[in-house]
Amino acid sequence: MKPYKILIFILLIICALGAISLFFPKDGLRIGKKELHFPTMEQVLTGPEESKVELKEEVDSVALKQLNDLKDTLHQYQVALTEQTGHFYLPNDDVSFFDRLFAKMEQARRNHEVVRVLHYGDSQIEMDRISCNLRSYFQSTFGGGGPGLVPVIQTIPSFAVSQSASGALTLYASYGEGARTRGNYGLMCKCYHLAGGATFTAYASRHKDTDPRVKRFSNVTLLYNDRDGHFRATLRDRMGTFKDTCENGLSGVHTCHWLLDSATTSLQINMQGNADIYGIMLDDGYGVAVDNIPLRGSSGDQFTLITDTLLRTSYKQANVGLIILQFGGNSVPVIYNDKSLNNYCNSIDRQIKRIKSCYPAATLLFIGPSDMSTRRGGVMQTYPMLPRLIDSLRAVALRNNAAYWDIYEVMGGQNSMLAWVRNGLAGPDYIHFTPAGARRVGKTLAQNFATMYEFYRTRKKIPQNQFDTLWNTSAK
Repeated sequence: MKPYKILIFILLIICALGAISLFFPKDGLRIGKKELHFPTMEQVLTGPEESKVELKEEVDSVALKQLNDLKDTLHQYQVALTEQTGHFYLPNDDVSFFDRLFAKMEQARRNHEVVRVLHYGDSQIEMDRISCNLRSYFQSTFGGGGPGLVPVIQTIPSFAVSQSASGALTLYASYGEGARTRGNYGLMCKCYHLAGGATFTAYASRHKDTDPRVKRFSNVTLLYNDRDGHFRATLRDRMGTFKDTCENGLSGVHTCHWLLDSATTSLQINMQGNADIYGIMLDDGYGVAVDNIPLRGSSGDQFTLITDTLLRTSYKQANVGLIILQFGGNSVPVIYNDKSLNNYCNSIDRQIKRIKSCYPAATLLFIGPSDMSTRRGGVMQTYPMLPRLIDSLRAVALRNNAAYWDIYEVMGGQNSMLAWVRNGLAGPDYIHFTPAGARRVGKTLAQNFATMYEFYRTRKKIPQNQFDTLWNTSAK
């Protein structure tokens, strides 16, 4: 038989079967004691009904497993956010507290911005201790580089950068050494008045433990107040090439910005005029900068001494995203009773309110004092009022919509300083951390930020109503 005749025969058979499936009764046809059934066209095209049921059951099983996995994940986050060593205390237990900050950091490189983290503290954070761990985490996650904001003259050595300065510079500070002035201190709580000429030089740190990201400068900003409109500054890198000169001819608070073609490990800024220099930002590229701002001897009550206009302008020009206040240790030895405790907490309350009123766009985190020991009855033990002070400072922070982080709790609580001294994590004064102890504290703080950020990323993938339901369920 010829091929085309075979094809015609097959087509005729298919048509015949299709006609039968269309007109054959769905309930079958009874002939005597027997029933004849023929598949309908729908069954021919889609397959048996049972396969649909099996598929639906399989899909439901996968969805249920995914839901249970999500519940388990959220439960693990709930445990971490409440039981992890060094977890954050959040205002109203708001787990979205850091969301705005993380979103801003995520967008920094895309928007060609540097988002600043200002880490204020007392002598516990000197030499870039604790801050360096935060910087490494944020810059490895969101980009950026460089040591961040530094004063023109650094009186305390830092692991982050080596620097020097010379010229007609006079220090004005709201704390410790330096002359006093009426509120003209800037965001580092101090400034250097320039009357004539001066030179600032910065070199990459040679410390073996310094993060390599910190050892490069390409995005440099000078924050200053031109007294008479004649201030000028010129930057030169290690290749000897002069970059753009800053000379805007305007009085008031300004920034002078240099964006280098390629990163350098050393630079020099020559300044001339009558101006107040509030700080120099040594950054690399775009992303996050963490600024270490130690205020030796301070109890954290400097911010109300800075004029609100200057503080507001400085924070805005610096594009600050997070402000960390780490204070309390210097006040512990002089807090003897309820009156002194309340006076100090009221002062901190005023500082937080001042910062938030000047720059509400920033997220605030307060870090309280560590365990500190004094000799009582012939033995070293925790200062009597310290636990109450910590509880009070946490309450002050939370009611002012600032998060709280508890180093005292991280260390182990009452009399934990004794163990830290024995293990080489704190010094013989039973107050200050050793480099190893500061590193442990800094890494713990960075790890808790990492947990909050991963939680933030997880929540972004879940519809809000579904998250609310699952979160409330897993909390029970």
